Amino acid sequence: MLSLILLSYNSGGRIVKAYERLSELLTRENIPFELVIIDDGSNDGSFDIAANLEKNHPDIKAYQLSKNYTSHYGVFAGLSVCNGNCAMPIPDDEQQPYHTIIDMYRLWEKGAKVIIPYRTKRSDGFFPDLFAKVYYKTINALSVIKFPEGGADVFFIDRELIDIINSRIHPINTSSITEVLRLGFNPHFYGYEREKGINPKSRWSFKKKVRLFKDTFFSTSTWPVKAILYIGLFFSLFAFAIIIFYSYTRLFGNPDFWGNILPAWASTMVIISFFSGLILFSLGIIAEYIWRIYDEVKNRPGYIIKKRNGNP
Repeated sequence: MLSLILLSYNSGGRIVKAYERLSELLTRENIPFELVIIDDGSNDGSFDIAANLEKNHPDIKAYQLSKNYTSHYGVFAGLSVCNGNCAMPIPDDEQQPYHTIIDMYRLWEKGAKVIIPYRTKRSDGFFPDLFAKVYYKTINALSVIKFPEGGADVFFIDRELIDIINSRIHPINTSSITEVLRLGFNPHFYGYEREKGINPKSRWSFKKKVRLFKDTFFSTSTWPVKAILYIGLFFSLFAFAIIIFYSYTRLFGNPDFWGNILPAWASTMVIISFFSGLILFSLGIIAEYIWRIYDEVKNRPGYIIKKRNGNP
């Protein structure tokens, strides 16, 4: 059975439309499935629509998070309650073509445990495309995981990975796609082109995108810490060389040749200002990691699924 995790946020009638299209397609392909609807703190009555669908269709399960956690934490919530032999999160706006689900299911039947769909072409507009290109190139260059060209947001995984994520991964300050890529299992990268006529506008605000970048970058990369080490080593050697240079010119140099290179107060202010800024910059990066360690050891949940009628 395939568990499709429908990520809903102020979805309205899109939920019904998505279920009807998915049900028709998967039934025609003889693929047993369940639709796990995760409402990410909607305030437009979307969860009521999902709950009504659940009453009339045994292959639907509806859950509501206690607030808006963003879609990646909705994915973790969906994985924690799904029952399928394989699972895939999908957005509610059809930006992931439904025919690709069939293709990935067939790849899973042939033995692929991790399938990462990615768009071979992007046409979201100049600035969104530029942001995405810079984002994925930066992550690929500086972290331990590698996204496919053009990036990826969703995945198709086997039950083995679902169980590992549910039992071993603490879903906080990270993203679902990051954790899937970190697990390995020889992911199969599946390229596709998005259907024409699909609304490409993202509902992710700039603030959410920045948070996603920070979560992905700091959870997968040790580059900033290493950069601090190398920068500190370089400027320590640089400062040591300056000390030797000034000591030599002061004790053995010819004043007529060297002259008064810098007044004493000026050189002192320059050195203090430079290294103070370097120290504060380094402390800021270290503080980012310490804050994440502190957040982790508090062991707070990455998401909370609200109870309904006394049942989880």
